[in-house]
Amino acid sequence: MILELEVADVLEIFPDARKEGIVEAKRIRGISSLNRAVEGDLSFLGNPKYRSQVSGSEASIILLPEDYEGKPRKGQLFLRMKEPSLGLTKLCHTIEKNMTSDFPSGVHPTAFVEKSAKIDSETSIGPFCYIGQNVEIKAGTIIESHCHVGQDSFLGKNCRLYPGVKILSSCELMDRVVLNSGIIIGSEGFGFEQVESAHRKIPHLGKVIVENDVEIGANTCIDRARFEETRIGEGTKIDNLVQIGHNVQIGKGCLIVAQVGIAGSVQIEDFVVIGGQAGFSGHITVGKGAKIAGQAGITKDVEPGAFLKGNPAMPVQLAHRISILQRKLPELFNRFAQNAGNK
Repeated sequence: MILELEVADVLEIFPDARKEGIVEAKRIRGISSLNRAVEGDLSFLGNPKYRSQVSGSEASIILLPEDYEGKPRKGQLFLRMKEPSLGLTKLCHTIEKNMTSDFPSGVHPTAFVEKSAKIDSETSIGPFCYIGQNVEIKAGTIIESHCHVGQDSFLGKNCRLYPGVKILSSCELMDRVVLNSGIIIGSEGFGFEQVESAHRKIPHLGKVIVENDVEIGANTCIDRARFEETRIGEGTKIDNLVQIGHNVQIGKGCLIVAQVGIAGSVQIEDFVVIGGQAGFSGHITVGKGAKIAGQAGITKDVEPGAFLKGNPAMPVQLAHRISILQRKLPELFNRFAQNAGNK
């Protein structure tokens, strides 16, 4: 990562850090891993497994845990703090703010806004966007280029739509929702009835509601409900390439990792964590605080607080025991064959 940041500005971000050493560089030019950093870079120790790399690192500034006992080399500065990973996050937020271009309020000349839309004067609408009939957009929302906001939709305060987001008709985003590029909100649900030898589409007339402080990763698709609503709860974070079916209800503070597939009418309660590529059958409930391991197959209700793994899913401790026994199967078969041959 290439950047230009004064060392003095870095030190201002960490006023409570314990400093050791004197940095010779006046500016920080990049952030890099310990083993790849060069003079002028900043690095950090977030994972104890890389502790041995600190002594050989050429980074000019290194963020370290308070209990690190080594000494900086000449021209190097150690900043000891309680949580270096959080410290780096704080630094990156500052850098991001400085690097991000300002989005002036107003509508770009190439954007098309229907006359019936109600757009707050402090909203920014970028090039080649379309804002449909009866859309309402509140102050502070930024809509970057090539976005589509369908008729009768609502966007709350301080939302951010990155390029290429598609929000179809009658969908609602509350405040501070972040949608990354390629997301589609309100696509028609996958529903068909077989009539004789043909599959007839079932119209989906509902909507999608995304509550406050939700962030959704690139190319995720969230289907509209058949009649009522698909809902994403407050503070939930969704990764890239996730498919959420019609009428799904996701609670508050959930974490959903990439490539998860959730079939229609699933109820996911608050603070559930779902690993990558997990799959969910329709019309089941996942209880509050449950944890679902990556690639798990969930075909029935999950109790609150459960930790499941495998396909079909089972309690994680049982899954680990079965995995250990599976690795021993060749040895057991060989022993069985030897015993059979000796008879």
